[in-house]
Amino acid sequence: MFPLEGLRIVELAGIGPGPFAGMMLADHGAEVIRIERPGEPSTYRDPLARSRRSIVVDMKQPAGVEAVLALCRTADGFIEGLRPGVTERLGLGPEVLHAANPRLVYGRVTGWGQVGPLAQAAGHDLNYIALSGALHAMGRPDEKPPVPLNLVGDFGGGGMLLAFGMLSAILAAQRTGRGQVVDTAMTDGSALLMAMFSGTGGESDWQSPRGTGLLSGAAPFYDTYETSDGGFIALGAIEPQFYALFLAKVGLGDDPLFASQMDKAIWPAAKARLTALFKSRSRDEWCELLLGSDACFAPVLSQQEAVEHPHNRARGTFVDAFGLSQPAPAPRYSESTSRFPEFTEKGADGPALLREAGYSDAKIAQLQSDGVIG
Repeated sequence: MFPLEGLRIVELAGIGPGPFAGMMLADHGAEVIRIERPGEPSTYRDPLARSRRSIVVDMKQPAGVEAVLALCRTADGFIEGLRPGVTERLGLGPEVLHAANPRLVYGRVTGWGQVGPLAQAAGHDLNYIALSGALHAMGRPDEKPPVPLNLVGDFGGGGMLLAFGMLSAILAAQRTGRGQVVDTAMTDGSALLMAMFSGTGGESDWQSPRGTGLLSGAAPFYDTYETSDGGFIALGAIEPQFYALFLAKVGLGDDPLFASQMDKAIWPAAKARLTALFKSRSRDEWCELLLGSDACFAPVLSQQEAVEHPHNRARGTFVDAFGLSQPAPAPRYSESTSRFPEFTEKGADGPALLREAGYSDAKIAQLQSDGVIG
C-alpha cells in the first residue's frame, strides 16, 4: 500500500516547485491530476511530471473553468504556482474552490509569497535566495556569490516545503473538516533552510564573512580538492576522530601543521598542503585508499557516474522509467511502498476524469468539439 493512497490532488501545470511538490505526492501514492494547457509542449521524459493523470483544459473558456472546479469538488488538495491573483481572475481562487469543497487544501507556491511589497514582481530562484540571505553565505572569500543550481529556492525552499505544508493542512482538514490556503514562498523557505546558521554567536557561519566559516569552505578538512586526473573529491572530516583517521591514512598523522584542527590561523597553510597532496594521485587512487572508511570522503561524481556507482545501484537510488534514468522516489518505508515512476501522455485521462466527475459522454464529446478539453 502507498502511504498517501486515497488522497486526490489537482495540480495546475507549471514549472519548478509546483511540479516537484506534485511529484513528491504522486511518488508516495496520491492520485495527482495534472491540468495541462492546450498548445503547451508535452512533459514527456520530465521526471517532475511523472506518475500523474493528465487532462488538457482551456481555462479561458467558462466550461473549462467549470471542468476544473468539478474535479476539485472531490479533491483533497489543489496546487498552483501562478502570480498572486491569477487564479482568482480565472475564477479558481480559494473562495470559489472552498465554496465548492470546504475541506480542500489550496496550495500556492511563489517566489515572494502572496503578500508583501514584492509579491507581484517577477523573479527566479537566484533572486529569492538572494533576498533571504542564503546566497550571501555561499561561495569563496573575496569572490562574488556563486550562481548555484536552483535547489535551495525552487525545490528545497519551494516544492518540498509545499508538499510538507499540503500534507500538514490535509491532516488538519481530516480532523476539522475545514481546508485552508498554504502560502509557500521561496524567500520564506530558503530562509528556513538557513536555520542552522542563524545563531547570534560570532562564530556562526551566518555572522562570518562569506567563505570563512567551517561549513562554507574555509576549513581544510571540509572542502573539495582536485586530483591528478582532473577529477575532484569531497572531504568532510569534521569530528576529531574522523579527522585523525584521515590524517593517519594519508600519512599526515604526525605532521605538526595539522595538530590543532580548529585553529583558523593554520587553515590556509593546511589547505595548501592538502591541495598539493590530493593533486598527487588520481581520483580512483584516493577512492581506493579512503572511500568506505570513517575519513568522511567521497568522489565528486557526474550524474551518469552517480547512476552507475555501486552504492547507488545497491540502494536503487536511480531507476530507469519511460526511457529515462531518474532519481527513484524517496524516502523509503518499512511497511509501505512508493510508486514506480510512470508516464502518461498529455491529456490521456481527460474523458475518464470527467466521467468520474459526473459528465456524460455526450457532454464530454461536446467539450472536445468546442476545444475546451484536448
